[in-house]
Amino acid sequence: MLAAVVAIIAGPLRRVGTASAPEPSERAALEVAKGVKYREIRDAELDFRTGKLSETDYRQVDRALRSEAIELLRRLDAIAKKEGPR
Repeated sequence: MLAAVVAIIAGPLRRVGTASAPEPSERAALEVAKGVKYREIRDAELDFRTGKLSETDYRQVDRALRSEAIELLRRLDAIAKKEGPR
């Protein structure tokens, strides 16, 4: 019975030590998304050059990916302006 009481009391204490890492900041998440988007742009370019995408499809995909990348850059810029100089 004593072991059960100790386990119940110690349970929350054990979980504190194994808590997951905090969520990344919005800036860090956007930086990761930017890197992924750049990689997608390069992959689409490679697909076009190797003939996996027609020119029409490539232009459509490229336009969409670059538009998304620009939005990520704008959001990063807005965060940088809010944070001020480092």
